Amino acid sequence: MKRIFSGMRPTGKLHLGHMAGALTNWLKLQRDPNVECFFGIVDWHAMTSNYADMTSLKVNCEEVLLDWLAVGLDPEKSPIFLQSHVHQHVELALALGMLTPLGWLERCPTYKEQILNLSNKDLGTYGFLGYPVLMAADILIYKATDVPVGEDQTAHLELARAIANRFNNFYRPVFPEPQIMLTATPKVPGTDGRKMSKSYGNSLMISDRADALWEKIRTMVTDPARIRKTDPGDPNKCPVWDLHKVFNGDEASKCQVAADCRAGAIGCIQCKRVLSDRLNEMMTPIWDRRDRFSSQPGLMEDILADGAARASAVAECTMAEAREAIGFIHPYRK
Repeated sequence: MKRIFSGMRPTGKLHLGHMAGALTNWLKLQRDPNVECFFGIVDWHAMTSNYADMTSLKVNCEEVLLDWLAVGLDPEKSPIFLQSHVHQHVELALALGMLTPLGWLERCPTYKEQILNLSNKDLGTYGFLGYPVLMAADILIYKATDVPVGEDQTAHLELARAIANRFNNFYRPVFPEPQIMLTATPKVPGTDGRKMSKSYGNSLMISDRADALWEKIRTMVTDPARIRKTDPGDPNKCPVWDLHKVFNGDEASKCQVAADCRAGAIGCIQCKRVLSDRLNEMMTPIWDRRDRFSSQPGLMEDILADGAARASAVAECTMAEAREAIGFIHPYRK
C-alpha cells in the first residue's frame, strides 16, 4: 500500500492547468485501491510570501476546496483538510528545522528563483528560507511513501529525503524516504500562448461558465502565419491546438480539426468553437458539483473537520514516534 500526501497553496480559484496537471492525477491515485491519499490545503505556506496581507486567506481556502470537490475529489475516500487544522505539521517542521543545515536551504534552486521573481516583496525572512522544511514536514508527518510531482519540483523532494535521512541517522529510523512519483505535466497554455497562470491574467478558470470560457477562448492567439481563413495552418504552432490535445476527448473531432487546419478548410473561430463545445461538455458536471457544494457551507465545514480529525490521528502517531526518538519526556499524568 502506497501512501500519498499532496497539497496546494490557497491562492484562490484554480484554473484548467491545475486540473490537467495535478487534480486529474490525484483522482487516478484516489481511485487506486493500493494507494492511500491525504490532500491538504497548505495554508501555513501562504504566509511564507504573503505574510504582510492575509485578508484573502479564508476566501482563497474556500475556493480551492470548492474546485477540488467540483472536479471529483471524494472526502469519504481520502481526508481533505486545512494544514493549520493539523498542528503536527508545524510541530514536526520545528523539529526538522533544528537539524536542517542552512546551506541546504540557501542552495535550493526555487529559493533563489523566487527571490528574483518576487522582488517586490521582502522575502528575507526565516519562514521563507525555511519553507522547504515545512514542505518536508507535510510529507513526513504521514510517512508518505511516494509524492507525485512534476520535474520542476524534484529538488524539494530530494531535500525532504535528505532531511528524513538526517533525522533517522541522528536518532532512530522513524521516517521512510519518500519516493519521487514523476507525473506527466501536459502543456496547458493560457489565452496569450504563455503557460497558463493567474499572475499572467491568461487563465481559463475551473469556475468559469460557458459564456466566460467562450469569451476567453474567442480572443486567444493562434498560428501567426494564418492571415486568412483559407491559409493552411500548423496546429503545432497554435496554443488553441494545445488545449484541444488536453481537453478534447473526442479523438475523431480532434483529428478532423487538425486536418482541416492544415488544409485551410476551417477558420480559427470554428476551431475555437469546437474546443469551447468540448470544454462545456466536460465541465458541465464539474460546474454542477461546484454549485451544489457552494450552496452548503455547513457541509464544506464538516468535510474539513472530518478530514482534519482523520489526518490528525495519523499525524499524531508519527509525531509521538518522533518525540520519543528525539528524547522528549512524555507528559506527566495526574
